[in-house]
Amino acid sequence: MTALKQKLSSLCVLRDLLKDEVITALLRFFEDPTSAAYCEFVYRLYNANGGNLSEYLKKICGNSENIYVKITGEGKKAPEFIYDALCEDLKILQSVAKLTPERLISEINYDGNLPLFETAEIDLLGDYLYRAENIHKYGYGIYADNPMFYINDGGEITPVANPDGIKLSDLVDYERERGIIIDNTKALLAGKPAANILLSGDAGTGKSSTVKAVGNALFSQGLRIIEVRKERIYAIPKILNDLSRNPLKFIIFIDDLSFAEHDDNFNTLKAILEGSVSAKSKNVVIYATSNRRHIVKESFSDREGDDVHRNDTMEELRSLSERFGVHVSFFKPDKNTYLHIVLHLAREQGIDMPQEELFAAAERMALERGGRSARLARQFTDSLLSK
Repeated sequence: MTALKQKLSSLCVLRDLLKDEVITALLRFFEDPTSAAYCEFVYRLYNANGGNLSEYLKKICGNSENIYVKITGEGKKAPEFIYDALCEDLKILQSVAKLTPERLISEINYDGNLPLFETAEIDLLGDYLYRAENIHKYGYGIYADNPMFYINDGGEITPVANPDGIKLSDLVDYERERGIIIDNTKALLAGKPAANILLSGDAGTGKSSTVKAVGNALFSQGLRIIEVRKERIYAIPKILNDLSRNPLKFIIFIDDLSFAEHDDNFNTLKAILEGSVSAKSKNVVIYATSNRRHIVKESFSDREGDDVHRNDTMEELRSLSERFGVHVSFFKPDKNTYLHIVLHLAREQGIDMPQEELFAAAERMALERGGRSARLARQFTDSLLSK
């Protein structure tokens, strides 16, 4: 145990793993192999991944944000001495991955029953090098396992704890609109020129769901989504700078975008889209949704103002939407489309109701709510399931 502790403490490239709470607890056990230290280690392992030491080590190695993956992620070759140090680290961790509960318990002078954990046959070195070779798909650090992120109060990129798991197959109709967004996103993943996209149109037509579903569908190909609220648009230039060397591809997602006429965020976003704040990143696009065609709220008094160049001013306000390279419009479904969505959702959810009765009930809800939408169709089928 002393020799393994010394080796584990000598990690270099993967030294950040020594801050991991499971590894820290294991090192404490090596220092003082008591039943309490053993149970503390197993407790932390249980809470981390259910109790499989080998798989846990595989995960934290893959997620490590270290110098080797950063160099590799930039498309460069790491110096041979860094590569050699990495391989040595992984050999040490491979030895740790082979530890069994029986081996650890044998070090303890205790005659009671102690909790067990699992190990599995893994190849840490082979797995790690494979991930590094495909770093543009796997990523590293917080981006390795999380599909969606947001900007917290401190302006930091933070994983979404419970991301929306919506799938493209959950969405009905609007195939043409979705196809434009999917094709543009695939171009981004392929390293081809990709446009910023504005998704505008009626509420409840699936604009936000489409962006999230595309993110989920293309996660395994190296796509991540970072949602930025309108009041935090000021953080986008820093985000672009932080992501510029990341091997993954990103959608900066601004949902329900609209501005008052004198909103400072308006000029900030316009400058970002024009590229005057930061050079256009090859691995980031901006997708924004809005229920307004021209994004900026207008009133009749705005149109009738006494500004000598009022027409120029109004054109300036409308011009923001034109800064997006692609504009996709989502309109409220007509009756037939609405009922088609209802039927699809009902059959998908196993609702056994005669079609005529289903359609009549769906239309009643549409009349009560004052309109039809994809969102209303889902709310309707959910209401049937709750009865």
